[in-house]
Amino acid sequence: MQILIAEDDPVSRRALDVMLRRWDYDVISVADGAAAWDILQSEQAPKLAILDWMMPILDGPEVCRRVQSLAHAEPPYLILLTARGSKEDMVLGLGSGADDYVTKPFNRDELQARIQVGLRMIRLQQKLADRVRQLEKAIAEVKQLQGLLPICCYCKKIRNDQNYWQQVDTYLSKELDAQFSHGICPDCYKTVVEDELREHLEREKRAVDA
Repeated sequence: MQILIAEDDPVSRRALDVMLRRWDYDVISVADGAAAWDILQSEQAPKLAILDWMMPILDGPEVCRRVQSLAHAEPPYLILLTARGSKEDMVLGLGSGADDYVTKPFNRDELQARIQVGLRMIRLQQKLADRVRQLEKAIAEVKQLQGLLPICCYCKKIRNDQNYWQQVDTYLSKELDAQFSHGICPDCYKTVVEDELREHLEREKRAVDA
């Protein structure tokens, strides 16, 4: 798991870097908000970022606001790290788009626990995003089936995109990942099954009479 650290103080940045690597995270460290923003707006951005509040060029809350404006399907989990610990500051920080808020000097166990919460949220977000993609794919396939389908007027087979004729149930099973059970409708029972039974009985009767 890759984590971004944005901290302008070199001592604090180094301490965070060492701590996270000991916890087996892959770490990217930058010294200002502009560098953090450049990384977070890319498609390959880390899924979790720890941002100091006070940084050169762009501060932590401004980076959070910019990240929230992106149209990423799976936005990164943002943790603000700051010495500003008042309720008003907490409200302001979370209101900027941060997902969590940790005050300095932080307790390492608390920080680790909050990172783990973030990872759980990221995994849940990924599952939801995967589910949305599956639903979008299913809707697209249903819409495709609502279009004009070439069907034989005699045998009722459907022609697929490869110009191959298939039974209706085979075609729909492949396109919709559906399973079919087969039965006989009342009309077919009267027009097909009863006639076949009658003919079968007549053949048996003729055979006996012979």
